[in-house]
Amino acid sequence: MTLSRIPLAAVIGSPIAHSRSPRLFRHWLRKYGMPGHYIPMEVPAERLEETLRLLPELGFVGLNVTIPYKEKVMEIADQVSDRATLIGAANTLIFRKDGLIHADNTDGYGFVENLRQSAPDWQPEAGPATVFGAGGAARAIVASLLDVGVPEIRLTNRTRPRAEKLREDFGNKVQVYDWVQAGNIVEGCATVVNTTSLGMTGKPELRVPLDAIGPGMLVTDLVYTPLETRLLREAKEQGARTVDGTGHAVASGRTRV
Repeated sequence: MTLSRIPLAAVIGSPIAHSRSPRLFRHWLRKYGMPGHYIPMEVPAERLEETLRLLPELGFVGLNVTIPYKEKVMEIADQVSDRATLIGAANTLIFRKDGLIHADNTDGYGFVENLRQSAPDWQPEAGPATVFGAGGAARAIVASLLDVGVPEIRLTNRTRPRAEKLREDFGNKVQVYDWVQAGNIVEGCATVVNTTSLGMTGKPELRVPLDAIGPGMLVTDLVYTPLETRLLREAKEQGARTVDGTGHAVASGRTRV
């Protein structure tokens, strides 16, 4: 009698110890009695492609991808979904039985679902949105914000050329500002989003002046370790509604590997 291989999956990134995805997926696997294991895997940049090509041979059926590889894996994948192509980044890789690697992105879906569930009265069309960061996650968030009707994105990143590239890809509704202006551009916004790793456990704080945040704004942070970042704590103290990043991780995970 031939025993079937137990399917394996992982979340890859660098660093990866902060990720709660393994805990979430282990819960779902147990709850629904599904065979399989899900692990965190830190992969050095110089071994990324080699690792992705090797993992299917070891029994892996797919991966979730986090910082800093969401854009890099697009160059390695054999197939890329229309959604990931539009966003320019992938957070999910599926290892097909024919040997091909398929890339997709569920970040935008997870982000919007989290806001709609956590803040049902959120009105994206009510005003501009400030987005901190211009990496793979930011690309998905900008695409989803524009899709649900945000009239203007004020984008700032520590490295301006990366933000400029995002503006080129998404059009004139995206306005780029220098990082030194990050605190000023929040004024008059309806939504504020941190897509960077700043504020994460083990990372520097998001040291941006937050005085312009106030009542009527919705402030959310993709960082979920710690659950309440400095951004969310100060925003709450200043009367803004806040949404932490846990729901985003859960909602994104529903359509992942």
